[in-house]
Amino acid sequence: MNSVNLSGVRAVVVGMARSGVAAVELLVKKGAQVTAVDQNPASNARLSELGAAVLPQTAASFQGAELVVLSPGVPADLDLLKGLCVIGDLELASWFMRGDIAGITGSNGKTTTTALTGHILRECGIAAQVGGNIGTPPCFMVDSSRDGQWNVLELSSFQLETTDSFRARVGAALNVTADHLDRHYTMENYVAAKGRLFRNQKTGDVAVLNADDVYTRGYAVETPADVRWFSSAHEVGGAWLCGSELVIDGEVLMPASEVPLRGVHNLENTLAAALIARVAGAKRSQIREAVKAFAGVEHRLEFVRELGGVFWYNDSKATNVDATLKAIAAFPGALWVILGGKDKDSDYSLLADSLKEKAHGVLLIGAAAKKIEDQLRGSVELIRSGTLAAAVEEAHRRAKAGDTVLLAPACASFDQFQNFEHRGREFKRMVGDLRP
Repeated sequence: MNSVNLSGVRAVVVGMARSGVAAVELLVKKGAQVTAVDQNPASNARLSELGAAVLPQTAASFQGAELVVLSPGVPADLDLLKGLCVIGDLELASWFMRGDIAGITGSNGKTTTTALTGHILRECGIAAQVGGNIGTPPCFMVDSSRDGQWNVLELSSFQLETTDSFRARVGAALNVTADHLDRHYTMENYVAAKGRLFRNQKTGDVAVLNADDVYTRGYAVETPADVRWFSSAHEVGGAWLCGSELVIDGEVLMPASEVPLRGVHNLENTLAAALIARVAGAKRSQIREAVKAFAGVEHRLEFVRELGGVFWYNDSKATNVDATLKAIAAFPGALWVILGGKDKDSDYSLLADSLKEKAHGVLLIGAAAKKIEDQLRGSVELIRSGTLAAAVEEAHRRAKAGDTVLLAPACASFDQFQNFEHRGREFKRMVGDLRP
């Protein structure tokens, strides 16, 4: 949709993190008259260069606005936005992005699958750039987009809920489990936000869906696209796990043992990435070699170090209960699990059985610690550590050779950290500083 004329349009961008700054820059390039708004207005060198002062988030800042662009972190139901034309930064970027879009969403696994898809395409000599909710904001990707190139985008529910005409040539939904209910309020709203990925697809487009997930199966009836299924449980029309082998279109892709990522959920992610890569023209043999060479994603079941026979893993990206369940399932047992952070209206009792089976104990941190303790009491030893630093020290004292210490918090990070990346980096620094 490259025909949108924004010249002279009075636009307000809300939220001045990286996505917001990228939206301001794109709007200025397209000739719009731009106002930047933030709850905590502060000077920004790049915005100053663009001639955009940051105003407070008050009604006066929206006066005369013909278009409002929200950063993903800004709720779309703010009273200040009533009666205004509101879109998100993803929708804005899609108006000008060249090349086909492969959009990947899911409660868990979308970062790994997006990074893996981009890696496979590039290893196969297929032009691709990667961004969205991972790395580069969509609006910063517009200038580097080209005809004949794939734009591989990780897409969150926050980005998708503010789309209107956005269309993905390939859309993939990996799974949908309870998450962000503090923002979406109901599971129905959350499922619907994810489903907007498929709303504007056309005949000949492709929807890659998890056949084992009740919600992703439901998206099949919402799109005219060709549906390609993946499954870790049974044969489907697409890609599946058959015993110890990954199969695509009835032919063996590779042995599961060659996938350099832990856990069945990462085999599912690999199947989804392989299906997307096939649509883009990659050959089976090329996909296999690319997957084998994939180094993984930072903060996603990332091995940090081995110290005195104890293995330390960073899964700071596990910001919801289902992600933590998948992380626990990736290990045989003997775990010390660090849980806690900012609650997202989650039910932590769902962790009880897995922890009872596989964990020596749980170290609790952050604002959600008491709620988690209340919901897990009686299932496993619970240690109130308070801070991540204290949890690392306590785990170091308790863990014995053969044990694994796993940071998989099941919570957002914003009570004690800037984001999950900051939390993961701090964990790795602390673990790196430990001495025998």
